[in-house]
Amino acid sequence: MFTRNVAQFGYDGTNFSEIARELSISKGTIVHHYGTKDRLLAALHESYMRRRLAEASSILDRLDTPTEQLAALLYTFVLYQEYDRDATVAFQRETMRLPALEADGDGIPLRTEYLSLVRDVVDRGIAAGQFRKVDVRLQSLLMFGSAQWAHTWFDPEGEEHAVEVGAELVNLVLGSLLTDRGGLKELSDPRGLVARTAIECLEALGAHSAALTA
Repeated sequence: MFTRNVAQFGYDGTNFSEIARELSISKGTIVHHYGTKDRLLAALHESYMRRRLAEASSILDRLDTPTEQLAALLYTFVLYQEYDRDATVAFQRETMRLPALEADGDGIPLRTEYLSLVRDVVDRGIAAGQFRKVDVRLQSLLMFGSAQWAHTWFDPEGEEHAVEVGAELVNLVLGSLLTDRGGLKELSDPRGLVARTAIECLEALGAHSAALTA
């Protein structure tokens, strides 16, 4: 409920009184069990990043090459908009607020770990000669930045499916990174092995079933 409200109204537009009314409980009950809005947002941040790391780890286990692994991760950047929509929108809307939370706990370290995981995939791709030499820090920031505002324009009920948008992101990013673009068509096929693997990892880990604070 908290996650859905933050996704819809933003942190500032979310208040416990409205949530309590929807749940037919008192505001005091929410505060007693869950604490402040900051604490709930911190819990949302942490649980969201734990899900993303679990999915990323599953992808790395199932796919062999840095090229396939990065492509699958790029698919998930967009697939989150369908498989974990409310939590993704809430997270993306309030990203700039998160570092200031006193009760953020493990959220920031987990986000750093996820960023490092993606950068390591790119580093390994360069070392293997699959990717051209680039500034990995800047490339990773551009990748994340391309997905950061997807919640403002992507419509889960619209004509384009998330996997199709993900395929375009794969084509965009890997099209500029690959030293040999011969396999790009397969990597950016929304019905191909890499896209299916990304979807299966999301579904297996239940990304679509976020809880109150997820």
